[in-house]
Amino acid sequence: MAEVLDVAVVGGGPTGLWLACELALAGVRVQVFERRAEPVRESRALTLHPRSLEVLALRGLEGLFLAQGRPLPTGHFAMLDTRLDFSVLDTRFPYTLFLPQAVTEALLEARARELGVDVLRGHTVEALRQDGEGVELEGTSVGGPFQVRARFVVGADGARSAVRRLAGIAFPGTDVTRTAMLGDVTLGEPPSQPAIGIANTRGGVMVVPMAPGVHRIVINDPLREPVSVREPVTLEELRESATRIAGTDFGMKAPRWLSRFGNETRLADRYREGRVLLAGDAAHIHFPAGGQGLNVGLQDAMNLGWKLAAVVKDGAPEALLDSYMRERRPVGDALLRNTQAQTALMGATPETLALRAMMSDLLREPALNRRFADTIGALDVDYAALELPPPQVDTPLLPAWSGRRLSDLDLAQDGGADVKLYAALHPGRWLLLGFGSSPLPHWEPGWPPRVTHLRTRGPVGRAEFQDVGGMLVRPDGHVGWAWAA
Repeated sequence: MAEVLDVAVVGGGPTGLWLACELALAGVRVQVFERRAEPVRESRALTLHPRSLEVLALRGLEGLFLAQGRPLPTGHFAMLDTRLDFSVLDTRFPYTLFLPQAVTEALLEARARELGVDVLRGHTVEALRQDGEGVELEGTSVGGPFQVRARFVVGADGARSAVRRLAGIAFPGTDVTRTAMLGDVTLGEPPSQPAIGIANTRGGVMVVPMAPGVHRIVINDPLREPVSVREPVTLEELRESATRIAGTDFGMKAPRWLSRFGNETRLADRYREGRVLLAGDAAHIHFPAGGQGLNVGLQDAMNLGWKLAAVVKDGAPEALLDSYMRERRPVGDALLRNTQAQTALMGATPETLALRAMMSDLLREPALNRRFADTIGALDVDYAALELPPPQVDTPLLPAWSGRRLSDLDLAQDGGADVKLYAALHPGRWLLLGFGSSPLPHWEPGWPPRVTHLRTRGPVGRAEFQDVGGMLVRPDGHVGWAWAA
């Protein structure tokens, strides 16, 4: 058998590629094994949400994505008439970025290869065995059978994850009870507005521009809901449903992609089984409401990446990996609940339409609108304190700060320009951040983490930090510990 890898990532979608980038940045030997022989050209997901853009900015990569996407200041919840206002959110990215998934994957794969990651396409995993030292994978590829051994394996191989099944991890939930349709088509009679949503007793239609000359139409048709998710969508079917619901088929023609999708909803029993871990759709699947799936997968990978690198490279205790499930499985559970709520709101009965009208009215309340926007944008995710030894410092620790997500603060420097917090986190290390003349702590977690030191006068224009003397910031931009000034 060839040299043992540190980590084998199964699945070359956005989740697997970003995880590989994080591991390679830390010097971990990682390979990606992807079943598909060629990159996927179709794009199920179309947006990057604020927290995902922050994740990219934490490594200095946001510019690559912003250059190819289109910022949209609003989002939606269940296609309600009242849009979610992202412009008020506490982030450098108060918008969703319209960017087809195919482009996102291409940019992530280029980054992974730049960092030295081997992305092996046409590799299908068929067997998995693990022991106390590592995991063996076997499968077939375009070149014949393959076998690899790695210290850890991560299944980022989607809803039908072979890794999850082979590791014996249960995937409880609900089967498909209703389906919907989408089509990327040319419209001879496009709507006058850039994007529209129509909901009535006949169903729901959403139309959004994809690219010059191409629109995406998403249709919830009660008459077609019982159709199997495996039955191909036809252009005539799409036209008929659109005409019945919206009164027009918008002159649709020349389909580039037609697909049917369902509301199967499942959450993995656990995200770790020994040396096997799950991330993204391998850990959670749901009706694609609000465009959250790809984004939550990226955020899973960000959480897992630095922890797995710390165990592999820095000698951190393997128990650190248990915090991955403690932190991310509740996020997966909340994701399922909000997508199920959105699915229920997409019905066409008079009762559902009345509920939609009431919810739309409620979303005109700024505080409630912001709460929903924070949820869809994943800016409301905070964690509990890590079960690691805290730093030793002469002033009291501030436990309320532990696990809190930090936005990209402007940090004032003596005799120089302000520095962005995220810029100090680009290397993927812990950040020991001191404010003013407060003493810096001594930290002995039991393993030698990679730490960047930075002393500043403090965050600019942020009164909530006035009593904070400093922080240990995790590589993913969440607070590890904070202490008083």
